[in-house]
Amino acid sequence: MRMRRTYFLGFSFLIWILIIYITVKRHTLVVTDTTEEVDKGLKKLENGILEQFKINKNFISTLHSIIEAKKQDVSKENEVSTKREFKGTVIPVVVIACNRVSVNRCLDQLIQYRPNPDQFPIIVSQDCNHAETTEVIERYGSQVLLIKQPDQSEIDIPPKEKKFKGYFKIARHYGWALNQTFFNFNFDVAIIVEDDLNVAPDFFEYFSGTYPLLLKDPSLWCISAWNDNGKVGLINQDRPDLLYRSDFFPGLGWMLTKSLWVELCNKWPRAYWDDWIRSPEQRKDRACIRPEVSRTRTFGKIGVSNGLFFEKHLKYIKLNEVFVPFTKMNLSYLMKDIYDSEFVRTVYQSAVVSYQELKDNAITYDGSVRIIYHTRDVYKRTAKLLGLMDDFKSGVPRTGYKGIVTFNYKGRTVYLTPSLNWKGYDPTWS
Repeated sequence: MRMRRTYFLGFSFLIWILIIYITVKRHTLVVTDTTEEVDKGLKKLENGILEQFKINKNFISTLHSIIEAKKQDVSKENEVSTKREFKGTVIPVVVIACNRVSVNRCLDQLIQYRPNPDQFPIIVSQDCNHAETTEVIERYGSQVLLIKQPDQSEIDIPPKEKKFKGYFKIARHYGWALNQTFFNFNFDVAIIVEDDLNVAPDFFEYFSGTYPLLLKDPSLWCISAWNDNGKVGLINQDRPDLLYRSDFFPGLGWMLTKSLWVELCNKWPRAYWDDWIRSPEQRKDRACIRPEVSRTRTFGKIGVSNGLFFEKHLKYIKLNEVFVPFTKMNLSYLMKDIYDSEFVRTVYQSAVVSYQELKDNAITYDGSVRIIYHTRDVYKRTAKLLGLMDDFKSGVPRTGYKGIVTFNYKGRTVYLTPSLNWKGYDPTWS
């Protein structure tokens, strides 16, 4: 028994010695061939990585193609469906009138340019009981429908606001006219025009083409014919087809739906309706569509608003003269889901320049540029230098979208932008 155990232990010891010898020998061989094998391994790894890069590149390229094709499909789907939804819709034009006998200028152009009286009936809503203006409107006979705001009673106005009585009357008139349009005549949509506006030849085409967007995109609440910064020198007159989204409510020829009026009518303000509608509580982060080149232009220097404002800004607004076939164009790029990412990418990829570089034409490369503002005062100062309107309404600059004001300067697209980490509008900016 002891002999067997001794034999077993000895045999195990020999096996152990043999294993150690083989291991050491193999290690020696590995060490000897290390350089050659490492080189081979690295080469193999490099080839594998390059091959993987090719595969990834092809995959990403294929993925991009699929995404672009999907976008095209969605775009075509939107285009087809919007045209289908628009077909046959009656869109009245409501002209807000008071005591301007020159209302005939506005009515003449509306009648001249409307493509179909049945599709675009003209309703003239008159306040003020001004006999001469009534007489002018009645000359148009059945070409227009005249309705008169019946409540001519004096409005109870706080003493400090007596000088703003006109704004109270305008708000009352607007409220009544919109109630008549949507609740009495039961229209689903309407275009609102003041009696001192000229309209462009493609005024109706513009609203016809953009109306479907208002139906499909819940982030939109109006279509406006007006560019607040639409002066010659600040627009690209060669691109009357350009349209934008804007957080600023422009007015001056605008379209709204009945559903929006249902939302607003019961809280309609007693005065200053346009400032009220621009407040965050009413806007609710919704946007309007506005054109590069305005489709309306005011000729009313005398009115409730200051004549100085007309002389300084309004009379320089360029009225579009080129007919753009919007109803034949695919405008689905203006839908929020498509527009926002592309707009932000384009803006913040643009090179940063100073006002002085822009003014001196010292920029040596083509393409859009941007000027950054960080504070209210910097914005106002820069806007004045550029000839832009520099005021805010509830913190929103005129024509602004995501804090960005887009304009044209010496043939170049320029963005006046906040920093990339912009957190939203500050209502205290005014």
